[in-house]
Amino acid sequence: MQSSPPKILAAFFILAACAKPHPVEVAKPSILLVTLDTTRADAIRPDTTPNFNALAGRGLLFRQAYTPVPQTLAAHASIMTGLYPAGHGVHENGRYLSDKVPVLAEQMKSAGYRTAAFVSAFAVARRFGLGRGFDVYDDQMPVGAEERSSKETTDRALAYLARPSAQPLFLWVHYYDPHFPYTPPEPYRTRFRNNLYLGEVAAMDEQLGRLVAASRGAIIIAGDHGEGLGEHGEAQHGDLLYQATEHIPLLLIGPGVRVGTSDTAVSTRRIFHTIRDWAGLDAAHTLRRDEREVVVAEAMKPFLDYGWQPQVMALDGRVKTISAGKIEVYDVIADPAETHDLAPRVDISREVRAALHDYPIPTAETPAPSATTDEERRKLASLGYVSATTKPAIRKDAPRPVDMARLFPLLDEAARLFVLERYREVIPLLEKILAADPHNLDSALRLATAQSSLGHDRQALDAFRKAEAIDPDSEDVRTYLALHYARGKDWPKAIPLLERIVSENPDRLPALEALAVVRERQGRVEDALRLRLRIYSVRTPTAAELVQLGRLAMAAGQTATAIDAFEKARSDHDLELGVLYLAAGRLQDARDALDRVPPSNPDYPMALFKRAQVSVLLHEIDSRTRIENARQHADATTRPLIERERLFR
Repeated sequence: MQSSPPKILAAFFILAACAKPHPVEVAKPSILLVTLDTTRADAIRPDTTPNFNALAGRGLLFRQAYTPVPQTLAAHASIMTGLYPAGHGVHENGRYLSDKVPVLAEQMKSAGYRTAAFVSAFAVARRFGLGRGFDVYDDQMPVGAEERSSKETTDRALAYLARPSAQPLFLWVHYYDPHFPYTPPEPYRTRFRNNLYLGEVAAMDEQLGRLVAASRGAIIIAGDHGEGLGEHGEAQHGDLLYQATEHIPLLLIGPGVRVGTSDTAVSTRRIFHTIRDWAGLDAAHTLRRDEREVVVAEAMKPFLDYGWQPQVMALDGRVKTISAGKIEVYDVIADPAETHDLAPRVDISREVRAALHDYPIPTAETPAPSATTDEERRKLASLGYVSATTKPAIRKDAPRPVDMARLFPLLDEAARLFVLERYREVIPLLEKILAADPHNLDSALRLATAQSSLGHDRQALDAFRKAEAIDPDSEDVRTYLALHYARGKDWPKAIPLLERIVSENPDRLPALEALAVVRERQGRVEDALRLRLRIYSVRTPTAAELVQLGRLAMAAGQTATAIDAFEKARSDHDLELGVLYLAAGRLQDARDALDRVPPSNPDYPMALFKRAQVSVLLHEIDSRTRIENARQHADATTRPLIERERLFR
């Protein structure tokens, strides 16, 4: 293997250089970072972005700027860490940035900065790891929505900017408007009725003008990635590495930045280094210096989700090389649409070959840094982002993603419908996908799961057999087959499968959850409770799951655990809480909980019985009345209990 150029290896792996900043005692400017989601470089036009264009006259415009990855979360992870995805580990949306990776906001705080972020979509919500180090991280979307307009985000950011402070400020504002579907507000909807995507960009530019007018100090404005708009068969982004999604706008304004344009190819990961430079932390790799580099990028979603060829790009000057099953070479200045592949006639430089050869490709064995809940997956699906839930079947003869571009719309829609549990609608789409791509393990398992969820036992088992034929050693196939058995009349067949899976992979949440259900059916209450507690140490339970946990704990005689579960559930389970408080000797709490049980509750007679017990123990003056009331309203369950209760004699 050829040795990699030091700059490339540093971008992949070196974290230590950024982990311990050493502030320099100089005047530090406030810094505004604005990221424009889904904004192509060629969307910056006189009729579309007058505010951006006016700002360009004050700073340095990079005409060859590139994203490290055409996915929102992963691209922002590179901006906030200075690393390519191979270094920070986030290759697609719905994953989590490890808390072991140093992030920019933490370092800015240590350098004496206030830190604030205002983001416009759930895709970059705090829970995915970008919020570390920010004093304020505003990711609250309107009720029932997973994104907000640039106007709403700007209003919030301006309100924050109005607060006086002597400290320098690092402020990140993220706009999401140009993301599909394109629904610009008026007057842009009418002005750009023939190109609503540009209408979204224009509406966003208006808010950019408002924001910058209220800002002081250094400014960086950058696209996170572009939009396919049908080029090379890609309508949106995330699946390919062509200019439509890779080439983005990048503008610097601030101390030490010359005014003009630069044709040097740069990666937006260097925004991290530039902000550190302004903060007096470290000047290495700053965009304030004209530093030539081989720009690298990846698009691993088709590989990680479908097992297609991994894609890596290396750009040296104006020559762009894509490795994805075969080599493609383009002159992006003379041929920005990348219609003329120069690979047969061009010698690739040693640096480019090394960058492509040495770029780390994630493997099927690489644990996916994701633990998204069903609700989180639904939120991402509403934004058009759904990742695979299985490890792909890797094969040498896998198709090139660009050759499968016709399937992108089907795959995206099938994933969305599946997450929304619209199984009848998704089955024909999955069957079409598998007819075109028979080795697509994720689609095969989604089909099997959809049939299983609809109670189609024969069709589900047939689909599981086909999935097993794709990858006989797949733990995912065993897991989902076990889940199929666990939900039906043949649930005992799931037991050996689940026990094996949990033994081999103790953190496999779907298997743990299914095994907990099976243990309940077996009457092994304490085992089921232990499994539930293990599951909820990894992810947050829903209110309904907390209620079920409380009932399990009651059945197992674990009063403290049951009380904790019902209290966290914050739902109408005052009878259970009253009984538990009484068992724990918390008589006042038991009294209050039982008094909240309404007469409409089917178990109201039990509430009256337990309340009478509490009344006697508390020596209340109306205890005899409460005993008589419990007798009058007794049912078949409470009548013998009342007659045997010594407290009532």
